[in-house]
Amino acid sequence: MRILPSLFLIALPVLLSGCGTMPNGRGWGQDATLLPGWDRVGKAAMNAVSSPHVWIPTGAALLLQIDDADERISDWAAEETPVFGSSVGADDVSDALVYSTVVAYGATVLATPSGDTRSGWSGSKLKGVGVGLGAIGFADVTTQVLKNATERRRPNDENDKSFPSSHAAIAAVTTMLAYQNTDFLPIQGWSKTTFKTVVLIVPYASGWARVEAEKHYPADVLAGVAIGNFFAVFFNDAFLGIDSADDMQVAIDYVPGNAFTIGLSWRF
Repeated sequence: MRILPSLFLIALPVLLSGCGTMPNGRGWGQDATLLPGWDRVGKAAMNAVSSPHVWIPTGAALLLQIDDADERISDWAAEETPVFGSSVGADDVSDALVYSTVVAYGATVLATPSGDTRSGWSGSKLKGVGVGLGAIGFADVTTQVLKNATERRRPNDENDKSFPSSHAAIAAVTTMLAYQNTDFLPIQGWSKTTFKTVVLIVPYASGWARVEAEKHYPADVLAGVAIGNFFAVFFNDAFLGIDSADDMQVAIDYVPGNAFTIGLSWRF
């Protein structure tokens, strides 16, 4: 049964034409560049840092350090394995979910409109994929650097590479890339909302599986999700050459003599 979602995602490019152009008349990936300019890079960094997809898991990871909640939840999950039934089963599911996220990203890449000519289509796809691979590569390197720097022991005491979770980071960066690509696919309504909701949940599901498998603490997973989401948002906004179309936005305002106001909006 686990292969059914992957089969559906593999079939997605067949159901959705990858030809044509986006509403702005350009092809997806056509304007990708290695030299976006410092202004765009700075804005992309700010968008990534302020994205709820980054600061919500970051804040949750910090809150778990209160009263040893991180360790206590990990011990309970490893003992009870309430979702996946066993540590071995949880480990297998976590791997399968990460694989599915890569398939989901690849499917959305193929399905995005990148032009009507063969040469233009293939060139745009290669440039767009290059941006995605950059995000994935930086997310992976960052997790490895942090693992070596923090040397946190895994719950099963296997080694000192617990923080942050590479599984969660890779699942997050690929699903966030897919999530952003969905804005340029010719789908609307419940189909779009359902797909976006599912891809946002998958990194957390994969991460929880790692907790039940005694590979990570919950904070390790949340940190991995934050890292993956950060690089997906940053690379897309900085290098893909398409203005961000994130459905979830935060607005911060200040009224002199009054106070700061913070608003969170989510467009469906």
